[in-house]
Amino acid sequence: MSSSRNLDLRWNEATQKFEYGANVFGPLPEHRRLDAIRASLLDPQCSGPDPVYSIVMDVGRQEHKGELERRNLLFGVVSYPAGRLGREPVRSQGHIHKISVHSGWSAPELFEIWDGTAIIYAQESTSDDPGRCLAVTALPGDRVVVPPGWAHCVINANPHERMIFAACCDRDYGFVYDGVRARGGLAWFPILDENGGIRWESNPRYRSSCLEEHKARAYPELGLSDTSIYDQFAQAPESLQWVSEPSLFATVWRSFEL
Repeated sequence: MSSSRNLDLRWNEATQKFEYGANVFGPLPEHRRLDAIRASLLDPQCSGPDPVYSIVMDVGRQEHKGELERRNLLFGVVSYPAGRLGREPVRSQGHIHKISVHSGWSAPELFEIWDGTAIIYAQESTSDDPGRCLAVTALPGDRVVVPPGWAHCVINANPHERMIFAACCDRDYGFVYDGVRARGGLAWFPILDENGGIRWESNPRYRSSCLEEHKARAYPELGLSDTSIYDQFAQAPESLQWVSEPSLFATVWRSFEL
């Protein structure tokens, strides 16, 4: 697995753990088991990789630990195996971010793909009307931003290879699953066809909606540079402050395009 140019962290396939460079801090991985996400799958009784994914939250270089804490920012890295969950690709169950105590907002999230191909799926709401529904395909080096308050999940778009991504989020993070679980998933299910491609099937527990699909884009309105997100933080920590203080871009979120 390739690592960020400024964050020496690698996935070890043999041990199923992340390995950290000498100057990098981080925890042991938390493994999300298949049983924990069944309620949001198209086929809750399906078989598939278990664990479904492995995650380390709060990683970084030792020299940046204090600055990350001061700015209420947190970096995490997630590894998804190859395979499928019944008819679906390997994916997370979907959630909304809880309201952060310090900001009063459900924080946005900034994703960066390191290996493989990902689809970040997001919808405006988990109520009866899901609102806008979008699926963004992202390749290594691509970034995707999910705006405040949107329900979302991350999908390994290629059943034949591992997918790894990094994310920057609010340190006061927390996940709200109630709406997703109550409707047996998000508004659209990704389905693998016989050639390993993805098509989409609507979830009948939501009101009818349309799904928009597109590739990852740049985000000049958020001040994202062409470097990796950790490199950008290392060079200009204030440039990612909007992740934990979404009000800095309150007007941008009103008409935000993933």
